[in-house]
Amino acid sequence: RRRRPERKPFVQVGDIVEPGTQLAVVEAMKLLNSITADVRGRVHAVHARDGEVVEYAQPLIDLVPVD
Repeated sequence: RRRRPERKPFVQVGDIVEPGTQLAVVEAMKLLNSITADVRGRVHAVHARDGEVVEYAQPLIDLVPVD
C-alpha cells in the first residue's frame, strides 16, 4: 500500500478551535469517524500521530477551554 504525501494536520498545538471544528479523523473497522471539538478551546497537546494505532478511550487531543 502506497503512503500518501504528508498532509497538513487539522489542528496544531496553540490553535484556538470553536465547537464543531474538526480535530481529527479516526478509522475504525474501515469507517472514517470525524472527531470534533465540543467546546471553544486552545489545543494544548496532540497525543496521537498520523497513521498511529490508537485504542478505545485513549486521549487524542487535549483542549483547554477559553472564553
